[in-house]
Parts: sequence; structure tokens; C-alpha cells
Amino acid sequence: MTAEIEKFTVGRDREMDLYLAKYDVLGSMAHTTMLQSIGLLEADELDVILKELKNIYAVADKGEFVIEEGIEDVHSQVELMLTRKLGDIGKKIHSGRSRNDQVLLDLKLFTRAQLRGIAESVNTLFEELIQQSNRYKDVLMPGYTHLQIAMPSSFGLWFGAYAESLADDMLFLQAAYKMCNRNPLGSAAGYGSSFPLNRTMTTELLGFDSMNYNVVYAQMGRGKMERNVAYALASIAGTIAKLAFDACMFNSQNFAFVKLPADCTTGSSIMPHKKNPDVFELTRAKCNKIQSLPQQVMLMMNNLPCGYFRDLQIIKEVFLPAFQELEDCLQMTAYIINKIQVNEHILDDPKYDFIFSVEEVNRLATNGMPFRDAYKKVGLDIEAGNFTPNKEVHHTHEGSIGNLCNDQIVALMKQNMEGFHFEKVLEAEAKLLKE
Repeated sequence: MTAEIEKFTVGRDREMDLYLAKYDVLGSMAHTTMLQSIGLLEADELDVILKELKNIYAVADKGEFVIEEGIEDVHSQVELMLTRKLGDIGKKIHSGRSRNDQVLLDLKLFTRAQLRGIAESVNTLFEELIQQSNRYKDVLMPGYTHLQIAMPSSFGLWFGAYAESLADDMLFLQAAYKMCNRNPLGSAAGYGSSFPLNRTMTTELLGFDSMNYNVVYAQMGRGKMERNVAYALASIAGTIAKLAFDACMFNSQNFAFVKLPADCTTGSSIMPHKKNPDVFELTRAKCNKIQSLPQQVMLMMNNLPCGYFRDLQIIKEVFLPAFQELEDCLQMTAYIINKIQVNEHILDDPKYDFIFSVEEVNRLATNGMPFRDAYKKVGLDIEAGNFTPNKEVHHTHEGSIGNLCNDQIVALMKQNMEGFHFEKVLEAEAKLLKE
């Protein structure tokens, strides 16, 4: 049973560790630099170790890093590669750390890099939505409640609503990033080290905002960090899934509000008239799957006491691939929004006349009739077939058809993007790799 037990316990860990390879190397560069500063490495030893670690980083950055058969994880593979090149010097890099704080560090470095990519893709989609909102700000469409025509809306409002939703989602992402961007290195197996480690130094070398100060909490943070990030990803996914549903519905012949790009739809094998919105349907499904991620992570770690447990290994399998899946959805959605065509004459159809009933009630109330009397009069006119809509709308308050507040929404998103301070991390990593 030995082989079967090993297969069961390793699981997909070697596959998942490929996501972490270059971040494991970055962490080792910071750790060995710190070891030299406290006298556990000689200066010439550090020089050759850093040179070889940069070579390994380049291999990983090109996607060519391989965990060899029989090697348990990424940490062991990096150390093996160093030892092959440098002999016993390569064995010194593990002083003062455990695979527990190594994987914690790798996960945090990987996650903050992925969050930067997600934030940038969200911002790209946001810009497409704002552009279309401004472009179609004067094109009216029906607004719905209970899936019944309700009141006048506009494509300016529709596109802009999803833009502002993404601006709020960015706050969740920023909070997740800030909780992620704290250094666990030096917590070792969760109880620190008798070596005089300089944790402030590794924190600065890797561009973290601060460290996880308490070494027990640093280990308790595994699973918690993934769960918090998962909630942020789920918030974005929820916005996109809702947008995809709207667009699929509005693209159908019964609505015909929009026309999706031809290359994002497919035909039927037997019905020549069909153009199925496959890309947005898959986007909706993928985003709904991502919305289940927080619960998956939570159920894997919610009944574990403090300290490390092998259960946490399984979180990688659902967590690490989620970023690329959301990234793909963001890119597809931005492409479709850029290419989408809007029907500018929807309200020519008389079946939408009744959405202007509230406008008529308000017009009568403005001219002095009590609101309840105006409401009753318009209702009776509709029942009698005497209602004639006035399709001109004059909404002026903030956030309405005539006053979208897009400039304010853009300013909000800009403020949220600037709050990440990605430049600090990029500068620290570039300096570490250069030195």
C-alpha cells in the first residue's frame, strides 16, 4: 500500500505547486539575504546562491519549471536544484524556516500578484462599461421589476450600473490584498525559531506592508487568507454573472435590446436561425462556480484548531486555479462589452408605452393634482384604453437618466485602484531580482 498511500497524501500537490514556483524562489532570495545578515551564510556563499536562484526564477517565469518524479514539493525541488549546482551550500537555505512558513509565504506572494492582475482586468472592464454608458446615455430602454415592464431606463444607466458595481467590488479586493500583503516568513512551523531571524528585513525585501507579528497567528492565517480573497473574487464574479444573464436575455429575439458579437455566439446543429450566446453563458456558469469558492475554502478549514494540518493542502486545488478562471471571464466580458451593438429604437414598439405611466402621474402631480388622484386618473385611462404616452423624460437628480454621475464613478474607481499601492511591491521584487 506504500505507493497508494503516497499517491493519496501527495494528491495534486505537485501539480498545484507549479503555480508557486517563482514565488518560492523569491522568498528564498529574501530569506538567504537575511541569513547572511545574521551570520548564518558567508557573503560569497550568498552571492552564488542568489545567482543560481535567479537562474531558477527565470526558468519558472518562462513556465519551464518541473517538479521531478519522486520530489515531494516545490520547496524540495528548488533546494535540490541548488544543491546539484552548489553542493552543500545549497543545503543551507532552509535554516530558520519550515515548509509551513515557506508555503504560507509562497501563497501570499502568488496571491498578491494574482490580485494585481485581477484588479487591472476589472479596471479594463470598468473603462469599457463607462465608455458605453457615455456613448448610449440618451438611448432609452425599458426598466423591469418582477420581470414586468416598469419605468423608463437607459443604456447609460444599464452599463453604468455595472461599472459602479465593479468600483464597489474593488473595495473587497483591496481589503483582501491588504490582509494578504503581510509577511509570515520567520514563523517557521508556527512557533518561531531560536535563530535570531530579522523578520523586518524580509518584510522590506519582499515589499510587504507589514509582517504577521504573532507566529501562531501567521500559521492560523492559512485558509483564512484564501477565504477572504475568495470572498473578494466571488463579489466580482457576482457582478459579471448578473451582467452576463442580462446580456443573454436582452440578446434573445423576445427582447432584441442588444446584439452580441458574432464570434461570441454559435449556431444550432438543426435550427439555422439560432445564435446562442455561448461565451456569456459559460461566463455566467464559471462566475457562479467562483461564487461557491468561499464556502469550499471555509468548509475545509472551519473546524481546525490552531497549528498546521494536512487538510489545508486541499485548499490549493480550488483556490489557485480560480484566479485564471476569473481573469478569463473578465477578459471575455470586456471584449463583448466593447463590441456589443445596441438597439436604439426599442421604445418604438407600443407594448412598452405603459412604462411612461409614472412620468404622466408625476407630470400631473407637478401641475398641482394630488399624487394619489393623479395615480388613479392614469390608472383609469390605461384601463379605458385612453392612455397616450409622452416619451420625453426629464430626470435630473444625481444618478438618474439625465445625470448619470459617471465622472464621480470614475473618480471612485481611480481612488480605489490607487489604494492598492502596487508600485511598492513591484519595486521591491525588481530590486531583489536585480541585486
